Parts: sequence; structure tokens; C-alpha cells
Amino acid sequence: MGYRILFVCCLLIGLLGCSKSTPDIKTTEIPTLKDSLFPDYTLFSLESEQEIFGLEDKAQNFVREAVWPFANDESSIRGLLRQIFDHSEMGLLYRSEANTTANETFLNQSANCLSLSIMTYAMAESAGFKAQFYEVQIPEYWTRREGYSLLNGHINLRLRLADEIGTTRLYDEFVDVDFDPQVIRNHFPRIPISKNLVVAMYYTNKGADALIANSYSQAYAYFRRAAVMEPEFASVWVNLGVLYRIKGDFEASEASYHQALAINDENLTAWENLAILYQHMQQPERAEEILASVERKRQDNPFYHFILGEQAFDEGLYDEALAHYRKAMRIDKNRHEVLFGMGKTFYELGDISKAKDYLEMAARKAISEQDEQRYLSKLSVLQSKNMM
Repeated sequence: MGYRILFVCCLLIGLLGCSKSTPDIKTTEIPTLKDSLFPDYTLFSLESEQEIFGLEDKAQNFVREAVWPFANDESSIRGLLRQIFDHSEMGLLYRSEANTTANETFLNQSANCLSLSIMTYAMAESAGFKAQFYEVQIPEYWTRREGYSLLNGHINLRLRLADEIGTTRLYDEFVDVDFDPQVIRNHFPRIPISKNLVVAMYYTNKGADALIANSYSQAYAYFRRAAVMEPEFASVWVNLGVLYRIKGDFEASEASYHQALAINDENLTAWENLAILYQHMQQPERAEEILASVERKRQDNPFYHFILGEQAFDEGLYDEALAHYRKAMRIDKNRHEVLFGMGKTFYELGDISKAKDYLEMAARKAISEQDEQRYLSKLSVLQSKNMM
């Protein structure tokens, strides 16, 4: 069985703030930090909050040109957002691993959802608006990357006009912003979160990138910074538990998972990773008891079955993959990811007709144009091979 790490990639828009340094902290103050395992972690220079949210001249000019035609009302917020969405749609490609600062996101040709959120928040504050991050309470949703199962979180924003001295507004002018239309349709509840927590999410994403690249000291440097900034952010303790387990310190790994569970006893990813740790510790009874409890709670989540299908597909177990994808479809037959999983599996099994049908359905159900084009390109390749 593989293991999961928490990868807080937020499909939406927002971001910025003033610089403040993060003080160093001794590991005796947070026992679950294990500097001795990663003596080289101090060699890595991490982005400061100012660097994460900072905008250089080109990006600031973009903001000024976006808002100057409008009066100081809701239309100025919408003008900025219209330009941001146009910029994103014309120049940026979505890449889950593209964890970049606000300015890098503006200049680069790729970004992920958290990066777009940070950029938008930064631009909103540069324009003089007030911005508030929210964490959206979506069901567990995983993606696969280089053999890892990554749990995706989601944030979005509310932008308001700044209060002006001597001005009374008859109503509160604000705009809610979210890049994922499906989240909007489903009306998931959300809670306000601090900019500090978003910075910790950024560090957690960067740490996950480093972990996947086997740069363990760098991963620890990022996870450590996130834990120091936001010790109540359970995700970072799960990721540290994975890292400690990889390094062979099972005691530290167990303590880190329990730290996450002390924050949220319903953190199923923490429980699952704890069970996997017990398997490595030759404690199968404890592992099986936890996994059975986790599975019972996940049965109604299509993404639970989807990620099991992805894992089976990666291992070449195509019949098993189909069984998992079908369970996911019985719960939600409109998920384009699951339909694509069915299509690619039928292709591997040699059933080209069914592979074509599911790829076409995946393209029709795709939320983003990028996913639609990806499925259509796969379909085009399949059809060209079939005609040869």
C-alpha cells in the first residue's frame, strides 16, 4: 500500500501582505520537530512572506491599468478580476506542482490554484481592496503524482472595498471569487482563515514538492517553517509524519500523526498514515483496525474509490482498477476524472471501443478547457492508432 501526504492545492483565486520574519524555534519547544534528523535543513533559503505576496513593477502596473477606468465601487473590483481571469485564461496553464509566489505566477506560463490565489490576493491589496481568505469544506479529494496520493484542499476569497474616512456606504460591496465552478455549484460551507495559514499552506506545498523529489532536508525546512507559523495546521504534522517514516524514525512519525489527530480527531488521512506506519512496525492488528474504521467512513466518497483505482492502474492491475472506478461511478457518474480512468483502463485492456466512449464522456464532463483538451488529445491519438 502507498501512503498519502496532504498537498494543500486550492482551486480558486486570491492573495498578499506585509513582511514579518518567522523566528527560529528550538525543537525542545515543539517536541515533534526533529532537527537532528535533518542537520542540513538550515542550508535552504525559504521565501519570506514579503516574497510570497510581493508584486514587482510589471504586475503593479497591470493592477493600476485594470482598475483606473472604474469608479471606487464594486465595478472596480470586478474590473480587476476580469483582467486577472483573462490573464489566467490566455497565458497560464494549470500545473499542480507549480507552487509559485505572486509575482512568479504573474510572469510564468503555469500556476496551481494556491499560486493563483496568492497572486489575486496580492493584486487586490495593491489596488486598495480588502481581501479575506476562506477555507472551503470540500469532501476528501485526491490526485496522483509520481506514485503519491495527494489530498487537495480548497480556499477562496471575498474582496471588499476599503473603508474610507468620512464615507458611509449604504450596503456592503463585495465579490466572492473562486476558480472552481463546481465548488460554487455545490455550495460547500467555508470558514475564514488567516493569511498566516495561507503562507503555511504555501510552505506545506513546497515541502511536498521537495519530498516527492527526495530532497528530504529541504522538505523538512519547509514543513518546519509551516509548523512554527501555524502549529494548529494539522496537515503539516501529517506530512512530517510521512517524512519521519521515510527517514526510519517510527517513534517521531507516530508522535507527529498523533499531533495531527490531537488537532482534529476526524483527520482520516492522519489515521490512514498511522495505520500504514503500524504495518511497517509489524503491528498488523492495530493497522487493520484503523484501516477498517477509515474505510467505513470513506465508502460514500467517490474520490476514495477513484484513488484506489488510480493506485491499481499504476500497478498494472487493470481489472482491479476498473472495479474501483465503477464503484466511484455508482456514487457520482459525472466526475470526468473517473470517466478518464475508465477510458485509459479499457485502452490498456485492449477494448478500444469502450476506451473511446469513456474518453468522449470525460471530455464532455470536463470542467476546465485544459482538461477537455487533454482528453480530446488522448482520444485523437487513440483514433489515429486505431486507423493504422
